[in-house]
Order: sequence, then C-alpha cells, then structure tokens
Amino acid sequence: MVSKVYGQEHGLEPNHNKVRPNFRSKFESPNIDPKLCTCNIYFSLLRQTMFLRAKPQQYKMSRFFTIEARKQAFNNQHECLPITQQLLFLLKQCITIKQVQQIHTQMLIYSIDKANFLLSRIIDLKNFDYASLLFSHIHSPNEYAFNIMIRGLTTTWQKFDLSLELYHKMKSLGLKTDNFTYPFVFMCCGNLLAMKLGRLAHCEVMKNGLFVDFHVGHSLITMYSRFGKMGFARKVFDEISQRDLISWNSMISGYAQTGCSREAVGLFMEMRNEGFEPDERSLVSVLVACGDLGDANLGKWVEEYVVGKRMEMNSFIGSALINMYGKCGDLVSARRIFDGMKKKDAITWNAMISGYAQNGLSDETISLFNAMKEAGVNPNNITLVSVLSACASIGALDVGKSIDDYASRRGIRHDIYVATALIDMYAKSGKLDDAYQIFESMPRKNEVSWNAMISALAFHGRAQEALSLFERMSLESSDARPDDVTFVGVLSACVHAGLVDQGKHIFDIMNSSFGLVPKVEHYSCMVDLLSRAGRVYEAWDFIEKMPQKPDEILLGALLGACQKLKNIDVGERVMQLLLEMEPSNSGNYIISSKIYANLQRWDDSARMRQLMRQKGVTKIPGCSWIEMDSQLVEFRAGDSSHPIVDGIQQALDLLYEEMTIEGYVPNVNLV
Repeated sequence: MVSKVYGQEHGLEPNHNKVRPNFRSKFESPNIDPKLCTCNIYFSLLRQTMFLRAKPQQYKMSRFFTIEARKQAFNNQHECLPITQQLLFLLKQCITIKQVQQIHTQMLIYSIDKANFLLSRIIDLKNFDYASLLFSHIHSPNEYAFNIMIRGLTTTWQKFDLSLELYHKMKSLGLKTDNFTYPFVFMCCGNLLAMKLGRLAHCEVMKNGLFVDFHVGHSLITMYSRFGKMGFARKVFDEISQRDLISWNSMISGYAQTGCSREAVGLFMEMRNEGFEPDERSLVSVLVACGDLGDANLGKWVEEYVVGKRMEMNSFIGSALINMYGKCGDLVSARRIFDGMKKKDAITWNAMISGYAQNGLSDETISLFNAMKEAGVNPNNITLVSVLSACASIGALDVGKSIDDYASRRGIRHDIYVATALIDMYAKSGKLDDAYQIFESMPRKNEVSWNAMISALAFHGRAQEALSLFERMSLESSDARPDDVTFVGVLSACVHAGLVDQGKHIFDIMNSSFGLVPKVEHYSCMVDLLSRAGRVYEAWDFIEKMPQKPDEILLGALLGACQKLKNIDVGERVMQLLLEMEPSNSGNYIISSKIYANLQRWDDSARMRQLMRQKGVTKIPGCSWIEMDSQLVEFRAGDSSHPIVDGIQQALDLLYEEMTIEGYVPNVNLV
C-alpha cells in the first residue's frame, strides 16, 4: 500500500534546496498544500493494472478510471505507454480538481515535470487558489506558463490587475511576450480603462511585428472601443489586411456600444456587401444601433433574416429585438417577440419591462413586473430600476415601497443603480426625507446619484440644500465630478429660489472651473432665471449672444415669462420664432393667445386660436392619476369613458358650487 507521506514508500525526498527565481507576489505560497502530496490508493492499483497486466475488474477502481479509459492508455495489445504519457492522457480526462490532485501526486512521485499541462487543466477547472499555488512553485516558469496564467486571470477569473502584474513580471524576467500574451493584456487594459498602458502595449506589438495576428488585431479594436477612441479602433481595423467575421463584429460592436450608431449600420451594410453572412453577434450589435437610431425598418429586416435562416430565437437575439422595437416605439412588435419566445430568462423580461417603462406605459410596466414574479423569474437590479422609474412617473408610492422592501430582502438596496432609482421615486412621490436617507446610506455614489439628489432638492424648492450638496460633491467626492446634468439641477435650484447673481456665477464657473461647455439646457435655466426676476430684455439679449441657435425649450421658457409679465414687446419676437420652429405645437398658440388675452387684445387672442384651427393643430388633453387602495385611477380632460363618470361629474359640480359660494373665481391667467 502506498504511504500517504510524500515519497516515503519510494525513497524519494523533496529537494528543498532547489533554486527558485526570486519571484514573490500574490501568487506565491511558502509551502505546498499537504493535500497535493497524498498518494491515492487508486493510483497504486492503476500502476499494478498497467504494469502487471492484471484484469481491471479485480480491483475497485475510481469511477473516473473507467475500463474504456484504461484500454485507451495502451498503444497496442503488447506495449503500454510510458508513465508520463499515461498521466498526461488521464489529465485530459479530469473533470474535478480532486482528480487533478491525484494526477499531480503521481507526477511528484515520479519527478515528472509537466507543470504547464497541470496549470492549463487547473485553469480550465477554474480553481484560482490551486492554480496560483502551482504557478508559484514552478521552477523558472517559461513563456508558456506565464501566458496560460495571464489567460486564466483575464478570462476565467477577471482579475485584470493581477494579470497585468504578471505581464510586467514576465517582461522584467526577460521573457518574450507574443501573440498569445497581448490579446489578454489588451483585454485587461480595456476593462481597467488603462489607456496609457494599452497604447504602450500597442507600440510593442507593432515593434515586434505581431499585428498580423488576427487575435491581436481583434483585441486592439475592442480595447480602443472600451476607451471610446473609435478613431484608433477604426485605424486598426483598416490596417487588417485580411478581415474575417470576428474583425467586422469587433468594429461594429465597438461602434454600437459607443453610440456611433450610424457608423455601426454603415459598416454592417459594408460587411454584407463584402460577402460576409452576419452571425448572432453581428445581429445583436446592429439591433442596438437600430434602436438608438429609431430605424425599425432595418430592425424588421434583421428579424426576417433570423426567421429565414432558422436561427434560434434565444435570449440574446430575442432581447435585442425587443429592445430595438421598444426604442422605436413599436411595443406591439416587441410584445409579439416576447410572447413568442419559448424560454424567457431575466434578460428577456427586463427587455420588455424596460420597453414599457421607456414609452411611459407605467401600468403595463408594473403589471409585467408582477407577472415576472409569478412566473418564478427573480427580478434583478435592472428590473427594479425600470419598475421604479415607472412608479416615479405616476407617483405609485405603495408599489415603490414594496420594491424597496424587496430590494432590502435581496441585499441589492445599496446597489448604486437601484439606490439612485429609489431616490428618484421617493423624491417624485413627495418623500424627500426618505430619498435623502437612502442617498446618505449609499456606500458609493456616482454622478447619477448626486445629480438625482441635487435635482430632487431643487424641484422641491430646497435650493440652499441643493447648493450645499453641489459644493460637497465638488470638494469631497472622489468617485464623481459635476457634469452637465449636475449644473442643470443647480441652476434649477437658483431659478426656484430667485438667486440671480449666484446663478450667473455658477453658469460662469461651469466652463472656467470644470471645463464644461454650456448647452441649451443651461441657457434655458439662465433665461428662466432672468425672466422670473422680471429681466426679460436681459434674457433676450442673453439668447442673442448664445453660440448656438435657441431651441423651442429655451424660447418656450421666455415666452412663458412674457405671458406672466405681460410683456408683448419681447413676447411677439419669441412668438414669431416659435411658430416658425414648431408650427404643430399647440402650446405655442395657446400661450400666445393668453398673452394677448392678458392685455385684453381679444381680437389678436382669437386670431391665434383661429390660426391654430386652420393648421389642424389640436391640444393634447391633460391627464392625472390618483392612487387608491394600491390601484391607479387615470383621469383625462373631457374623458367620459370612466365607468362611474356620472358620479364623478356630480362630485365636480358640487365642488364648483361650493367654490362659488366661498367667493372663489376662475384665474384666467392659468387657463
């Protein structure tokens, strides 16, 4: 029987004096795990079976070492393979770490130095501790050992920083980096946004003549896409002499993921013209671009292509189609795809729920969320963000609270995206203190989190708190820096509080201190701020000095101020611009009519209403919701479809009579 102590039965002792390279890092451990030095009885029996040619059934062998496997271990009926080849053959058959440990033990006993093969198999079985331990005990690891360890750290465990550490160690030892090294180095740089190191590695590739390798080129395109440097990515793509489908997919995917949707669609068409048939990755990427562009026609072509080629409508293609149709506003087609899918995972449900939420169909969003839970599919953080957005838009506080409780039970309440959505939901439902409590409890905050809280404080008129939070974000936060949205929120706070001078100061430091170029939204805030302060002429001068042409949002803000201040001089100038820009917007005609009515210029007021009718412009009826007993009741102006409309009308008539008795009269300024 084989002893359990390393080498005792065979008279072998481990050579503790063996010289090792001075390589100490996170991968090195001072002692070999005793478990790795246990000789299993199965191997003793295996050796007896192989060398003594005993019948296998005479021994109780491990299930792993089947009769068929042992038969294949012989070259022919008369000769057996050398022990090294036998063990390597068995190593390939290993499906558990325990089996690998058994092989490893035998290699130690027979002093077989095949650590690279062991390391590769351990990485395939995804055991990080074992792989790190083995690598640290390899005497003078060569390029192959470094490459397979770098590959494992990158693709199997996503330990990108450790992978780059090993890459630097490899270079410091004078080992040659090659086309098996750089694809994973570029992958690490892309995920860590380490652009400087990525550019240096790119230079090394060009210097060593490795660019001709397809995998190197593909990984370079992906890396630059992660950096958002699509010009560099396209240069790499154009320099690839013989492009394959992976080359095209890498470039199309990069364009789609960085918002270069037109370029993605254009390159997809070019790929088709070159004779390449798109695969699943090609189609998913172009569907993302179609959704961003609102190009439902190309999206429908993709659907027809999938059906025509009898491709599997799996989660990735199905969800991409649902997302595309949702962004194009075609929810009927999106639901058709959703209902037609045999297997629906969380990705599929999220795509449909998100489609409803993005199109303002909050009731359908909440209903499908409940159906998802009934189907036994667990909602994740992406699901909750979409449903909370729907709750925020209609003030469904009870549903939002139930989602908050669910997130707490699942341990994802402090997920940065879920927490931010909760802040938005509570703030829009009037529960600002609850929103602030969640904000302060977040372990990490990004720009969106800060912006949500600042905007919420501004919306609720707590301007000084919003400004204090902006100051705190500017000075204290290391994870977030004020961006365009931040300044919209801060300027809105100044608008609500009438802080004209402070608002002008914040507008100025936006560029001087933070390097941000003001956009139309920021000019709109300034125009609104000046207009509310009664400085409409200054606001008009502000518009004329803008580097961009004013849009309808900015002009609408000034027109509203002119209505309030009864300033017909500036008001008529704005009217003319708005009616040219938006001849079909009913709001422009109505506000113009109100301005004339406020000045008792009834003929001009009637003329604006008449012009509106002549152009066929109709006013979209107002809409409101009331939540009662966890149910949302919707009301629209002039709608008589409600089942108890008669009772509702009687209640409204009664309220109108009581208002009249109390002496209230209609405010025509708001009509």
